[in-house]
Amino acid sequence: MKVGLYFGSFNPIHIGHLVIANHMAEYSDLDQIWFVVTPHNPFKKKTSLLDNHQRLEMVYLATKDYDKLAPSNIEFNLPQPNYTINTLAHLQEKHPDYEFSLIMGEDNLKSFHKWKNYELILENHHIYVYPRISKNKVDTQFNGHKKIHLIDAPIMGISSTLIRNAIKNSKNIQPLLPQHVWKYLDEMNFYK
Repeated sequence: MKVGLYFGSFNPIHIGHLVIANHMAEYSDLDQIWFVVTPHNPFKKKTSLLDNHQRLEMVYLATKDYDKLAPSNIEFNLPQPNYTINTLAHLQEKHPDYEFSLIMGEDNLKSFHKWKNYELILENHHIYVYPRISKNKVDTQFNGHKKIHLIDAPIMGISSTLIRNAIKNSKNIQPLLPQHVWKYLDEMNFYK
């Protein structure tokens, strides 16, 4: 089985995340997309970041009606700070029959050469890249790379920051969130 790993804080998960993930599941050779919720780094102070399990719950609520999308808490029990290469090694050990790939925005590909052991990641894993609105060019070493697949997914101009700020300012952003996530956020009074 080919699994695409979509890493993020998902604080909160929104329809932009779902559109990208579903597009990858339907228009690439990936069988499933796992939303890997990245844990709060204990060395960073980030007051707007919800608890790991609250964010995982939102991802679960957002994906429960989609057969090809699933939440993952794989990084919750790995030593912090964690690196993607460690997560990939851990997953490969746990699921030796699965083929894991990364899903990232074009903006992340631009800094990919700065990731720990990025050469090893590229050697052993494919990367599926979705377009983002950004100014900088992708590093030419990645142009035409056989393991990097540029996917013509919709460009999403929604961010979790925009949603958190809108909620804080009492704006109705309900259409930008999956219905179950909106209900959960509203009931829990998150980001207000």
